[in-house]
Amino acid sequence: MQALFISDLHLDECRPEVTDCFLHFLAGKAREVRSLYILGDLFEAWVGDDAVDEHQRQIIDGLRAYTDAGHDCSLIHGNRDMLIGQRFVTETGIRLLNEPAIISLGDTRTILLHGDRLCTADAGYQRFRQIVRNPVVQKLFLSLPVSIRRRLARWLRTRSGQHTVRKSPEITDVTQTAVEALMRQHQVRLIIHGHTHRPAIHDFTLDGAPARRIVLGDWYTQGSVLQWNNGKPELLELAC
Repeated sequence: MQALFISDLHLDECRPEVTDCFLHFLAGKAREVRSLYILGDLFEAWVGDDAVDEHQRQIIDGLRAYTDAGHDCSLIHGNRDMLIGQRFVTETGIRLLNEPAIISLGDTRTILLHGDRLCTADAGYQRFRQIVRNPVVQKLFLSLPVSIRRRLARWLRTRSGQHTVRKSPEITDVTQTAVEALMRQHQVRLIIHGHTHRPAIHDFTLDGAPARRIVLGDWYTQGSVLQWNNGKPELLELAC
């Protein structure tokens, strides 16, 4: 089985070169495989399907062209684009997966998720995550005028950045305890996630048997892609 995995593109009109890189990827490298998985934070911010701007429309059109060409594209919400909804799904032709999503890569049962739920050492973030993932809170937010939603999103991103720089790398990374608990719960030996922007392949032993955690990188300075080719994972960097 062949598949590609990406996350944390944080596409934004302020970085048009990264958007161009992604659209080029959709028209090129991504068409070499049947399935593409986007594990969250495709956008720097998404304040609702009813608030699409010109920049985001380009991305919707690019995804539509990809799925119209016969390719499967699945997306998991990240912490920046958790409000992507059914209209986006309809317009792009993608599938929206709930996390943790369980898929089979060949004969390997695999967990896919964005990854922020695994950062359990950051208690403050986990409290915030529970609030913003609450359906009632999301419904209230989406009831606000678009201009206010965008203003609130900018404020939250600024606050998030300020808090993140004060925290140690250990606090903002996933915890091994959370990783192992999730793998035991779903009886898998492979987990793929993003969020931390620390691309790597981590091999370890879980209950006496080999296990693996693959972390996807971001798209700030290059395109970070995981290529899965018949059981062999490879982290690639695309020049943007």
